[in-house]
Amino acid sequence: MGGLADGGRSGRYSSTADTIQVRMARQSSGEVFLNIAASLSLGIVVSLMFGSSALAFDKSSFFDAALCKPPYSTASATKMYDEAEKLAKADTSLMTAAVYKMSADFGRQGFKANEVVFAGTSFGILVEGLRADDLAKTYHLTSDGLGNLLGTATKSYGRALRKAEQPATEMGVVSVVARESAAFPGKTLLACEFVSHEDLEAMKSMQSLPK
Repeated sequence: MGGLADGGRSGRYSSTADTIQVRMARQSSGEVFLNIAASLSLGIVVSLMFGSSALAFDKSSFFDAALCKPPYSTASATKMYDEAEKLAKADTSLMTAAVYKMSADFGRQGFKANEVVFAGTSFGILVEGLRADDLAKTYHLTSDGLGNLLGTATKSYGRALRKAEQPATEMGVVSVVARESAAFPGKTLLACEFVSHEDLEAMKSMQSLPK
């Protein structure tokens, strides 16, 4: 009897121990699951934070675009326009151009700039000061003789992109230009500009006219 009793107690103890082990295993599994879930959630949050940061627009891209990096095209101009619209309100008081003033300087190489300009088939930035000569030296521009043809421009430099970089050679020429103009007093326009072959020929014809 004692053996049976002991056997019964032993069986109950064994059953109880098994139950406890199962519960502990379930609890442990639950904790592991919660830890995994928490880690995944944290990972997702961190990923989103860094992802959104990585996708944030770098204003220095405005300077690159003014240097024709990438070359002017409808797609590149639209991208710059969309970003400018997100960051500032356009000043259209000049009628022929839309100017967006940014909250901070995005210049480089000693040139300060915080304004973006859209005018016709060009995208540019306004560099503080009369810096056309300095911009010409830094970015290998040469006098294009178009200053007087462009109305109030007092200095005009340019450099056409190489043929391999031209996005549409059959339609026109894309150039980096730097101009000082009464339209932007105390500032210099640095821009990536597209000019059709027809307009370019017209400009050359005007240059050849006797003064």
